[in-house]
Parts: sequence; C-alpha cells; structure tokens
Amino acid sequence: MRRRLIQSTLAVVLVVIAVFGVSLVIVETRTISNSAQERVDSEAIRLAGIVDSRLFAAEDVTAQVLRDQVAQDRYAVIRIPGRSPIEVGTKPTGDVISSTEEGEEGETVTVQEPRSSVTREVGRTLLIIGLVALLAVIAAVLLAIRQANKLASPLTDLAETAERLGSGDPRPRHKRYGVPELDRVADVLDSSAERIARMLTAERRLAADASHQLRTPLTALSMRLEEITLTDDPDTVKEEANVALTQVERLTDVVERLLTNSRDPRTGNAVTFDLDEVIQQQLAEWRPAYRGVGRAIVSSGKRHLTAVGTPGAVAQVLAALIENSLMHGGGTVALRTRVTGNQTVIEVTDEGPGVPADLGARIFERTISGRNSTGIGLAVARDLAEADGGRLEMLQTKPAVFALFLSRTPLKKSVTEDEEPTVR
Repeated sequence: MRRRLIQSTLAVVLVVIAVFGVSLVIVETRTISNSAQERVDSEAIRLAGIVDSRLFAAEDVTAQVLRDQVAQDRYAVIRIPGRSPIEVGTKPTGDVISSTEEGEEGETVTVQEPRSSVTREVGRTLLIIGLVALLAVIAAVLLAIRQANKLASPLTDLAETAERLGSGDPRPRHKRYGVPELDRVADVLDSSAERIARMLTAERRLAADASHQLRTPLTALSMRLEEITLTDDPDTVKEEANVALTQVERLTDVVERLLTNSRDPRTGNAVTFDLDEVIQQQLAEWRPAYRGVGRAIVSSGKRHLTAVGTPGAVAQVLAALIENSLMHGGGTVALRTRVTGNQTVIEVTDEGPGVPADLGARIFERTISGRNSTGIGLAVARDLAEADGGRLEMLQTKPAVFALFLSRTPLKKSVTEDEEPTVR
C-alpha cells in the first residue's frame, strides 16, 4: 500500500510538472527571445539618435566615439551616405539577432547580437525550472511517504488487532488514529473484542460450572453402580438401580439447568414443592459418603414445609453446601428447617473450625476457597438460588452456618418486571 500511494502521488506530481513545466519553458523561451529583440531594437534606436545629434551638430562620428555607446557583446554598423561604414565591436558569427534603424540625416544603424546569449539565458531558465521541479518531486515523495505511513500504519495495527481476536486474545486496544474511517473500523473491532471477551467468559464459566456441578451426581452414580457390582441380591440390585436412575435424572436436570442459566441466568421454572422430599433425597445420597469418613448427616426443624423454586436447583444448592461441609467442615452436619416471615429457611451447619476470618463475605466469590478446591461451588449455588428468587447467605463463620432462603408463596404477576408495586 505504501508503494502504491507513493507511486500514485509521484505520478500526479510528474504529470503536473510535465504540463505546467513544458508550458512554462515555452513561455519563458519566447519571453527571453522577445526581450533580446527588444533590447537590440532599443539600442539601434538609441544609437541612431546619437548619430543624428552628432551629424546635426557637425561633430565627428567615429568608432572610437561610439564604442562606449554599444554594449560589449553587441556589434553595430553605421552607414552614413558618402562615408565608409563605421563598425563598433566584434562582428558575431552564426545566428544573430539584428535590428536596423534609419536616422533623420539618412544614416543607417544596424545592431546585432549573437543568439547564443539568448540560448545561455534560456539554458539558465531551464536549469532553474528543472531544480524547482526536482525540489517539487522530492517534496512530493516525502509527503507521499509521510501520508502513506499515516494511512498504512493504522491499517497494520488494525490487521494485528484482528489477528489477535482470531487467536483468542479479545482485549480491546482503544487506539484511535485521527482518520474517521479508520477510527470507525477500530470502534467496531473494539466492540467485537468486548463481545468476544464476554462470550469467552461465559463459555469458560459454563465449563467450570459444568465440571463442578456434574462431579457430585457422577460420583453418586458411580457409588451406586459399585454397590450393584458388589452384590448378588436381586432386591438390592433393583433398589440400587432405581437409585442410579434417579441420579441419572438428576444429572440430566443439572445439565439442563446449566445450559438454561448460560443462556439467561434469570430464567427459572419456579413451582411450589415439598421441601422435605428434597432434603430426604439429599440425606440419602450423601449418607454413604459421610459414613465413609466416619461422620454423620442429620436433619431437624419444622416438617411438611413448602417452598417456591425449582426442586432441581434447590437440590443442587443443598448438595453444594453439604459437599462444602464434607470437604472443609467436621463432625455432624445438620440440615435445619425453619420459617421466618414469608420465607422458608434451610440452614446447613457442621461442627468444624468454620470459615477463616480472612475470607469472610468473599466466600461466595469465584476462585475463593479455603483449601485446594475450585472455589466455584458456593458461587454457583448462590447464582442458582438467586435465579429462583431466593438467596444464599452465610449467617455465621464459627461454626459455619449457611442459610438458603426461599419464598413460601409464588410471586404475583400483577406488575411488570420494570415496574415496582405501589406501597399504600
């Protein structure tokens, strides 16, 4: 591109120089020739006047007297009737510029100048015009290089930005070049980079959430299948197979929930459900894991409570809290249910050392973990709770007490999402 810009600019300049330069040379050549002829004519008239005045005054007219009146590079011949021609200067050879003037006393004055003087002057003029044209070409090349760099460098930067986007580096550069068209392209690339960054973040978040959320159902399913392989009792096999099918259904629900939340985290299929059923299901699934480490998991509090939410999402939230207690807590884990106002509360607590003081409220942030874990379990659990209109909080750090708040009555649809109900 730089070469094309330089070549096009240079071509335009050369055309302009050719058109105007040739015209200028022709005009200047004619002007110099006319000026030389006018000088010779003027000198012939002036010399004839001098001769006339001396003849009228009866003074001598000689070459010595007229020598100072003729320019050094010119030749003059004065012809006076009855006298020999008077020559002043050296007679030129070759092509000459000549002018003849007749005086009032009958004399004839002829002045000649070699045309080589005109040629020299034309040559000097051509040299000056050539130097000016050369300077114009040099200035045009420098200007073309500067302009080419001004246009080509931004295009190179934009190409590098597009290449970075294609290689998976979506950081916007926020660099502008002072050229409206190029700045528009830079704006579009920066907007695309931000959109790609958001998409990549969402994809990575989905992958991390999926790996974490699918781990628990897959572990439980694996445990059930191991139970089947270790027993020959048909009734036990049937029971464990039914539990495994339930785990598969839960696994399917987890996948659907993750995909739904990745498209729109606010989307939920909240219904009124029996809270005891979800809690008992979690107890049955996690008891083998707790027995394996010599710990217990129990439930207490009010029974036959209902809540509004998505049963699968609530089960995932409780599973995340129970798993968190299994990994980081100690002693018996208790699930307590209670009612506060229009909300049903499920508290999950254990007898362990609690949450470190340096974590505090940051425990729900992604990548925040007290040990070598992923640090996304509680963050995903809070997102699931909020998607159903509930909330997940840490009520106490030592021992750790986490509480899931769920509404007891469905949300009324009497107002739109963008309006707030009027309080009277």
